[in-house]
Amino acid sequence: MTHQAPAASPEIPGKPTSASRTTLSHIMTHNDTNLLGTVHGGVIMKLVDDAAGAVAGRHSGGPAVTASMDEMVFLEPVRVGDLVHVKAQVNWTGRTSMEIGVRVLAERWNESAPPTQVGSAYLVFTGVDADGKPRQVPPVLPETERDRRRHQEAQIRRTHRLARRRAIRELRERRAAEGITD
Repeated sequence: MTHQAPAASPEIPGKPTSASRTTLSHIMTHNDTNLLGTVHGGVIMKLVDDAAGAVAGRHSGGPAVTASMDEMVFLEPVRVGDLVHVKAQVNWTGRTSMEIGVRVLAERWNESAPPTQVGSAYLVFTGVDADGKPRQVPPVLPETERDRRRHQEAQIRRTHRLARRRAIRELRERRAAEGITD
């Protein structure tokens, strides 16, 4: 039996950044608080994952799952009564994966002051088919200088993520070869 190379996947047309950009807004209540009386970081992380998931699904045209959260930064506490806006967009795409950048803003529900950035995150999503297997996603087409900068920064994060993963795997293999188990 001869081995045949898999057929090349048809080229999927790219989508502009603006096509899937979204904002999720939520007012924080006492049910969202931690022991310090501010909004629990896990509540914010769920909102971030929800907004990023919506963007990933829109961009990829189907289901997408969270593969990793590279970075979640909390800049300011969020309080009960704050109206939180979670803004998300695709920064970069690979063959089956997408980096989604997220900014978290908060404003007092009863004040007219502009929102303050209270957090940011980068998540990687993978497009999946009906069987949960990775599927090809459309390339993202950055539209503005800001989009192009975010695209370049996402490529740097991807390079670091892959290098870190490779270094950890190599360390574990070395330790196993030396008979060190933990």
